[in-house]
Amino acid sequence: MQQQSMHGMWSSRLAFIMAATGSAVGLGNIWRFPYMASDNGGGAFVLVYLACVAVVALPILFAEILIGRSGRKSPVNSLTEIAVEDGASKAWAGIGWIGLVAGVVILSFYSVVAGWTLHYSWLYLAQLFGGAGIQDAGATFGELLGNATELTFWHAVFMLLTVGVVALGVEKGLERAVSFLMPALFVMLLVLLGYGISTGHFGEAATFLFKPDFSKITGGVVLSAMGQAFFSLSLGMCAMMTYGAYLPKDISIPRVSAMVALADTGVALLAGLA
Repeated sequence: MQQQSMHGMWSSRLAFIMAATGSAVGLGNIWRFPYMASDNGGGAFVLVYLACVAVVALPILFAEILIGRSGRKSPVNSLTEIAVEDGASKAWAGIGWIGLVAGVVILSFYSVVAGWTLHYSWLYLAQLFGGAGIQDAGATFGELLGNATELTFWHAVFMLLTVGVVALGVEKGLERAVSFLMPALFVMLLVLLGYGISTGHFGEAATFLFKPDFSKITGGVVLSAMGQAFFSLSLGMCAMMTYGAYLPKDISIPRVSAMVALADTGVALLAGLA
């Protein structure tokens, strides 16, 4: 097998961790996790979630990165090559195709939401959204949803930015992007956390997220926690296989897998408290 991807390599362990964490962190961390925790036992759900991450999700994350680094190709080609070498059926490549379809489906709604964020960023920079109340904010969002031209424009802007970053390659594109975006995300979450503490409502947020109610832990809740762990770490869509294809051979996969899972969980907890 190839020892290096033809498209380049991650320059360091930190670069890979930031990129993989950037892939993992999303709406599942910021929107879904706090809601699920508060609605399914608070701290009890958090414990179940952490157990699912450690026992189920982390080994799968490790395996996906390992497959990607072993093949040094696309998920479909890596799975095909590994299956042939081990005397297994080429049908295993179907997992790669399923992951590709899943990625396209996820992009279909993430790109729309990302377009919204670009729109709000523009409003903020243009000082048209300063001091808006809840009703004004709702009205602004309603106007955006009712304007197909503007929605299409901001969606197109996001897609062009995404294509531009990917076209620049691993080091000049993805690495440079995540080296700014990931620290910016953590800074924003810490600022929001600091603001929450300054308002005197931090205790309420902590109680909301961490107060345990083990009576709500059922089989369905455990499955929900496991599903959240899979969704939060971008498992099953071959994203980590793709990132693993650019991982240098001298970097420990168990270590970077654990650090990605830790960073992803940290974002979810910070988002809940902020």
